[in-house]
Amino acid sequence: MQCQTGSRGSYVATTRTTAGEPLERIERLASENAVVIFSVSSCCMCHAIKRLFCGMGVNPTVYELDEDPRGKDMEKALMRLLGASPAVPVVFIGGKLVGAMDRVMASHINGTLVPLLKQAGALWL
Repeated sequence: MQCQTGSRGSYVATTRTTAGEPLERIERLASENAVVIFSVSSCCMCHAIKRLFCGMGVNPTVYELDEDPRGKDMEKALMRLLGASPAVPVVFIGGKLVGAMDRVMASHINGTLVPLLKQAGALWL
């Protein structure tokens, strides 16, 4: 199975107009799909996390913050939310924050990622 790339399918430029603060926008976007990744298109760790989910058969919705005019504000809000830098990649599953690369990989290794994905309806097997 191949994961889609580009501006179609699951990769979304976050240029939709929404009111509210960056954190409210993040929460709204994160709750709209089973798996949401906030990313920067040039980030190698973002690429790795996208490949992980696509390799598992999950079709995440990806918001490329560097393609959004308000992406820097969202990136700052994600840093505050995580309490860490860098702010990307950040993964939400079922509208709930999973975390950055370290938390996602730890969940994958300890076996808790697949049940989260199934519970969110992102995986059926």
